[in-house]
Amino acid sequence: MDRNEEMALAQMRESVEKLGSSTEDYGEKTLMRFLIARSMDPEKAAKMFCQWKKWRAEMVPLGYISASEVADELAAEKFYLQGLSKNGHPVLIVKVNKHFRSNDQVQFKKFVVHLLDKTIASSFKGREIGNEKLIAIADLQNITYNNADARRIITGFQFLQAYYPERLATCYILHMPQFFVAVWRFVCRFLDKATQEKIRIVTNEEQREQFIREVGEEVLPEEYGGRAKLVLLQDVAV
Repeated sequence: MDRNEEMALAQMRESVEKLGSSTEDYGEKTLMRFLIARSMDPEKAAKMFCQWKKWRAEMVPLGYISASEVADELAAEKFYLQGLSKNGHPVLIVKVNKHFRSNDQVQFKKFVVHLLDKTIASSFKGREIGNEKLIAIADLQNITYNNADARRIITGFQFLQAYYPERLATCYILHMPQFFVAVWRFVCRFLDKATQEKIRIVTNEEQREQFIREVGEEVLPEEYGGRAKLVLLQDVAV
């Protein structure tokens, strides 16, 4: 860590204290995620950190969302957790054609927390370091308008941006149909620049080969050019 980062961290800690909170239980790597997400501005990072702590205490009072609280979402069997990529990032796959709109917004938000927490936790054994990132793969093959749920997509990305800063390494989008392009353009209006820069839409063979190389054949399912089998999120023990 260089001198500028050390100074920014010290200033952020002071700002958090002034806001009536504390960084006592959080390491440098965790705090750095908030600083990076706010362009190394200590005051903005402190505000984001305090908002995150408040949200976490209200949304996840036990420290986790149990599978029983999101049973309906898990029953759709649309998310898969594949192990670690070549760079050590957990690989999360969603088959969007298995997603259908639900009126239960509360359960969906809990489900987002459940799957992100579980995905991140799958990347380490023992204690969290604080800078773990994940790779997301959105498979849009065979989707229809009934699966194109812009509201839920936006919610997922907004949770990542607001409450899981710098947790996303890369998001790959596969098999995007033409009709979904307009939906995606609408979704992008709600994504910040840093998030959009981490999204890669795979459209040709060259990009597909690069995607396989970057993620790794060992964890990618066979249908995506790898050698692994799909593993349901709920079948992974963390």
